[in-house]
Amino acid sequence: MALDHIQLRKRYAKFWKERAHHESPPIPLVPQNDPTTLFTGSGMQQFVPYLLGEPHPLGTRVYNIQRCIRAQDIEEVGDNRHDSFFEDTDAIAIWQETFKKIGMDARLNERIFEYDAKKNWWSRAGIPSNMPPGEPGGPDSEVFYEFTEVPHNKKFGPKCHPNCDCGRFLEIGNNVFMQYKKNTDGSFSELPKLNVDFGGGLERLVMAAEDNPDMFATHLYQPIIIEIEAITKKSYADDTNKAAMRIISDHLKASVFLIKDGVLPSNKEQGYVLRRLLRRLTVKMRNLLGALPSAIDIALISRQILKMYEDIYFDLSTDEELVKRVIEEEIRKFGLSLERGMREIEKMEKVSGKDAFNLYQSYGFPLEVTEEILLDKGKEVNKTQFYEEFQKHKDLSRSSSAVKFKGGLADHSDQVLKYHTATHLLHQALFDLFGNDIRQEGSNITGERLRFDFYSTKNISQDDKAKIAALINEKIGEALPMRFKIMPKDEAVKTGAKSFFREKYPDNVKVYYIGGTDDHPETAYSKEFCGGPHVTNTKEIGSLSIYKLEKIGSNLYRIYAK
Repeated sequence: MALDHIQLRKRYAKFWKERAHHESPPIPLVPQNDPTTLFTGSGMQQFVPYLLGEPHPLGTRVYNIQRCIRAQDIEEVGDNRHDSFFEDTDAIAIWQETFKKIGMDARLNERIFEYDAKKNWWSRAGIPSNMPPGEPGGPDSEVFYEFTEVPHNKKFGPKCHPNCDCGRFLEIGNNVFMQYKKNTDGSFSELPKLNVDFGGGLERLVMAAEDNPDMFATHLYQPIIIEIEAITKKSYADDTNKAAMRIISDHLKASVFLIKDGVLPSNKEQGYVLRRLLRRLTVKMRNLLGALPSAIDIALISRQILKMYEDIYFDLSTDEELVKRVIEEEIRKFGLSLERGMREIEKMEKVSGKDAFNLYQSYGFPLEVTEEILLDKGKEVNKTQFYEEFQKHKDLSRSSSAVKFKGGLADHSDQVLKYHTATHLLHQALFDLFGNDIRQEGSNITGERLRFDFYSTKNISQDDKAKIAALINEKIGEALPMRFKIMPKDEAVKTGAKSFFREKYPDNVKVYYIGGTDDHPETAYSKEFCGGPHVTNTKEIGSLSIYKLEKIGSNLYRIYAK
């Protein structure tokens, strides 16, 4: 019998622990202090600062099991394997030796295949020419599983091969030789710390373990699919229903995880991705049901997701009500305009990109929702024209998946380091002025400004902006040194170091201190868990001005400063 996902997690952890690796806990789906990407899109994301030279508190051998969201994969969901994840002769020799140990002769172009940088180079930005300055990357060695019963589809080429997209071969893992950093002149230099990174998708490993070429027929999706079948009275075995059921199950799973990590539907950034997911699955459910899905329908399907990952990511007693409430409200809002929008589409003989954008503005139809409604009616939309209209509205263009959702390297420019350090001062200033119930809810830093979200039971007024800024600038003027210390987590907590409550931390952590001395870091003004990097002295910040303070929810506030 194949391993279930819980057993697979345990076996994966055991493998690395036996090889002297320490577990680095997963980071939230919404990464902190990375302005260039909306979501955590790979397990490697949290390690980028360490590849660039920062010391990791757990040493040089670490592993993690990281939940990820890839917004750029949304439109690919519906096939059997997608869900919302230089030549190297040394790797070839190692693989040949590995196969030899089990009595197999692994010749080139039989079990080992060579590809160019388009296929065998990894960086978060893709091929070397697409990498921005400062981005790490390197050659990789991908591992594929072959589903022998899947016939080759010649529309993907005359011959099948491991990197063919016909579905016969599935990439289940990738060894990346993180060796290079791109320079400002386009050349490459070696990273301060060379690294071999193995990455493998849990869902795809399960497909291989079950020898099942359909991810949505594995135990990670079957309970969800079965619930959808029960509600819609439609069969997944019917090919006309497959794509819709895959989209519903994938998008709802991603939505449940996002809501758990504090994302709410909105028209900007992470909230817009969640809104797209929920509205697209609502249209698919409507198509299967012939009517809008009810809150009870979605709650029943969501419950299967919560149960599947209970005690790993979810607490059913608290999370079920939160998920139900957020999804119910979004579907209710969308449902009011969906029928009217569809009547407008019925009137149109031809739908232009401008028409599609008007549907987005007037009825809240994301582009892919409009496309799918039109597809069922044999119509198409001009996507280029849609994005041209989108670009004309700057307040909405920040949410375009054509612009921002591709991600990239976290910005480590001098200005970002200044703002990053300033958030530590801001965090401590809020404690000093408003008491110990202050709780950081998130932050976002770009080269132009910092944004800091926090919880407070005390009312924070517009008059308080000046008080907060004055205290921060006072500490900047004191020219306090910035230093870090790696220590056991329990010891760090005892010293009063603050942490981000949504994030899990390893047994050893890095604590950054502002002020104090090397011998007595406990006398520091600010003590906070953080991976870095920062400026070396607060005087480098210069000054900080708070230009906006707004209330964004019950006891929730947002500060913008520069």
